[in-house]
Amino acid sequence: MLTIGILIGLAIAAIRAAMKCFFHVEQGHLAVVTRFGRALRKADGTLQSFAPGLHFKQPWDHVHDVAVKEQSVVLSGEEGSTAMAEDGTILRIDSILRYVPVESQLEHFLFGLKRPMEHVTGVFNCLLRNEIANFRANAGSAPVSQHPADGGSYALLRRERKLLNQRIEEFSRARIGERYGVRFNAVDLTDILPPDELADALNAVIQARSEADAAYARTEGESQQRELAAERGVEIAKARARAVETELDALGGYLAQLDEQGTLDLY
Repeated sequence: MLTIGILIGLAIAAIRAAMKCFFHVEQGHLAVVTRFGRALRKADGTLQSFAPGLHFKQPWDHVHDVAVKEQSVVLSGEEGSTAMAEDGTILRIDSILRYVPVESQLEHFLFGLKRPMEHVTGVFNCLLRNEIANFRANAGSAPVSQHPADGGSYALLRRERKLLNQRIEEFSRARIGERYGVRFNAVDLTDILPPDELADALNAVIQARSEADAAYARTEGESQQRELAAERGVEIAKARARAVETELDALGGYLAQLDEQGTLDLY
């Protein structure tokens, strides 16, 4: 019985050791293997990566799995970025980074930084703040209005969000590029939010404009009604005058007939 138990234990140990000698890579992923902390490399010295499928390794090797399909990092809410605009307004920016790890730069992505995406996110936030602080619709345009009721930089950024998004995307690709082992597919600015005091000022302006538009519409409607009533009164007065004129003409004709008949004096 003891011998059978030992054999069973050895078989289980052998099965577990054999299982540690193989690893599976899913579709849309790549794997990099490190042996005692050193990454396996090809004959030319480049990092060796393993495509989807089943692969052999030593039991003591460690597998680093990397998803090479498009991924996204959502920077919103508490994780969103705050930036100072040209007029000094502090804005909160919600954005989405869409990126793909680059196979030829996996060494930078895995071993260049301890937390690569946190570092890339921090670099992106710095670029975003710089772009917003110096953003203008045109290179030679005048500085934006400093009055909060006019919306200032906030109104400009909301109006030119497409242009801002394009500049940030180009800037991120040019400055970051594949430096950290990732390629940016897109940068989407999902929302630009003003500070509370600016939002209150804008709401007050919108309400005042709405009330002014409503008062103007009411005044215009009343003026049109009065104009129509005056035109109608003139038409009625003209009709009455024509009726009196017709009556006088008829009366004059009757008197002329009586005068011709010599009977007018009798009347």
